[in-house]
Formats: sequence, C-alpha cells, structure tokens
Amino acid sequence: MPNFIPFHCATIGDAEVQEVSSVLRSGWLTTGERAHRFEEDYCSYSGASHALALNSGTAALHLALVALDIGPGDEVISTPLTFCATINAILHTGATPVLADVDEHGNIDPASITKRVTPRTRALLPVHLAGRVCDMDAIWRIAEAYKLHVVEDAAHAAGSSHHLRPLGAASVSRSQVTAFSFYATKNITTGEGGMATTNDPALAVRMRALALHGISKDAWNRYAQNGNWFYQVLEPGFKYNMSDIQAAIGIHQLKHIDEFAEARRRTAAAYTLAFRNLDELETPSMSAGIENSWHLYPLRLRLDQLQIDRAQFIEELRARGIGTSVHFIPIPMHPCYWNWPTLAAEHCPRAMTLYPRLVSLPLYPSLSEEQVERVIEAVEDVAVRNRRPTLVASGSSSR
Repeated sequence: MPNFIPFHCATIGDAEVQEVSSVLRSGWLTTGERAHRFEEDYCSYSGASHALALNSGTAALHLALVALDIGPGDEVISTPLTFCATINAILHTGATPVLADVDEHGNIDPASITKRVTPRTRALLPVHLAGRVCDMDAIWRIAEAYKLHVVEDAAHAAGSSHHLRPLGAASVSRSQVTAFSFYATKNITTGEGGMATTNDPALAVRMRALALHGISKDAWNRYAQNGNWFYQVLEPGFKYNMSDIQAAIGIHQLKHIDEFAEARRRTAAAYTLAFRNLDELETPSMSAGIENSWHLYPLRLRLDQLQIDRAQFIEELRARGIGTSVHFIPIPMHPCYWNWPTLAAEHCPRAMTLYPRLVSLPLYPSLSEEQVERVIEAVEDVAVRNRRPTLVASGSSSR
C-alpha cells in the first residue's frame, strides 16, 4: 500500500553499518572486544555495577532465574499482560509461574501480588509494560517482607527511569537482576539481543559462566588475550552470549538512547493531546517520579461508546494506511498454559477486561510530524465514524 505507515521501523545509522563492517573484516565475529565494550558502555549509562550482553532478553530472564537457583517446587509471580517469553523463562527452570492481576495502567498490581504469595514463592517478575515503570517501591517492600528475589523484565523499558535514575542503577535498584531486550522493535536494537544488569558481583560471575555453557572463561579471554587453551566447565550452562556483530550495532544505538526516547515522548504527547477529549478513546496516563521511554503507545478503546470492536477498529486503520498491533494477548488465553491452574483467567479479571480495548499505535523515532498527524487523523476518523448513537429519552425534545 503506497504511503503505508508501519507499526514499527528501526532507526539504524551509518555508524552502526560501519561498525558491523569492521567486525566482519576483523575476523573475530563472536563474543569479543565489542561485546565487552557494549557491556561497559551499558554500565556507564545505567549506573548498574555489572552488565552482561546476551543473545536475547529472554535469555536474560532465564539466566537470572537459574543463577538465583529458582527451580522445581518454587513459584514465581508475574503478570498476565506480557509476551510468552516471560512465563516460558519461569517454566524452563522447572518452577511454577503464578499470575497476579494488573493495575489500572496494565502493570502488575502490588496488592494482587500480596494475595498470590505462598510459602513456595521465591521470586517476583514484574514487567514494565510499554516502557511504563511498575510500582517498584511497593514491589521491593513486598519482596523484603517475604524474602523474595526480584527480576525485572525491562524488555520495553531501556531508556525509562525510576527516581530519576535508569532502571538497574545501583543507587536506586533493589532488584537482583534487570533484563533488557534489544529485539528489532525495541527502544534500541541489536537485531536480536539483550542485556542483564545486576549489582551483585557474585551473581554476575555466575551468570557470565552460565551464559557460555558454564565454562570458566569465554573464548575472547582464552584465545585472543591469553592464548590459553585450558578451561573448565563449572556447571551445565547455556549458549546465551552476544556476538560482536550484534554488539557493534548496540554500541552506537546506545549513544542515541535518550534521543530516541525523547522522540517517542514527543509522539506520545501528540497522541495524548489529540485523543484526550474523544469519548470513544482513553489515553495512557503518567505517574510522578517515572520517566517513560514509551516503547509503545497503548491506546484504549471505550467499546461502550463504539459500534465496532477492536478487530474492526484495527482493520479500518489499516484501510487508511496505518499499521497497529496489540500488546498483549493475556497469558491465560494461550492453549500452552491452559493446564496450569496458577495461570487461570480467574486470577486476573482486570487484565482480561482490559485486553479487548488495547491498540498499540505506531511509535518510533523516525516517524515524521506529517506521519504522526496522519495517524491522529485516521484514529479520530475511525472513532467518530463508528461512534455509538446517543439515545434520546422518550418524551424529550431533540431541539
């Protein structure tokens, strides 16, 4: 379709292209100097003590849980409004995922967490949906009260801040691990990739070993630096390391993280200003002390004010040349999880009610003002044209 505005378009510059080219010409393609530089740069940016570059955000979540010795017999509480990777990471440890409900913003509700804690609960896994930071102060209080680990799923939240500090900062964070994603659609990208940050040195050492088969030294340290052929496998690990090809992109993407976030905030502000007085639409709100990186703009439809459902709303936007998505199909709706009583819809009625109303609009740094205006006009047109007629009470005058 000519002039179609896609839901997402990655912002890649010449510097990323040149860095990748340099890696390819260097002869060293796997984890090496650039991966370690990316880790150092991410520590400097985030204020975290340790950062581990990985091949996905999913790997970061799984690695964190394994390194914290989460396993069979344990329970981990998370949210129903998330991508399946969050729950799968728990399942792959042998632990039992447990759903709490969401709050009015779509993030996990601390009050619901408390209701779901049992003697088997070992960890909390909050997800910063759309880049909006969860109520971490309340979550940390619960974790301290019940002696639980906290692993933050920050796949959407690179560039978001809490108490004026980036997520994972040693000066603020009380979580054991914060996991980021650099998938193609994320706030910064390495194509595929992720990062785990922690402020626990012992945990960082164990995670680094587990990320590469559980061996004592990575290939870069063994061969490129020391020429040492000897290594030891300390425990059964995984193949979760990030290549220098991916890191070459990430190094330069990270330099623009604040610039990208600011561009997203401008677009989100334009959407909110345009839609705030339309009865058919509900815009996402802000919270004090939180800087949202706006990975997504989750518009909410007031279905009682519309003659069409969400699927029709999306189709009408597509007909007008606007791409959209939905975040997320709640965990209880996927057949994979139907046999898990702890993942039943009855535990998250608020999430199930919110889901049919959610539509994610295009939101990325390269969106032009003209494109933003086109999105706004299309959304307004669909909403107004499909407005539910106002019923006139019997005997009243229409004049």
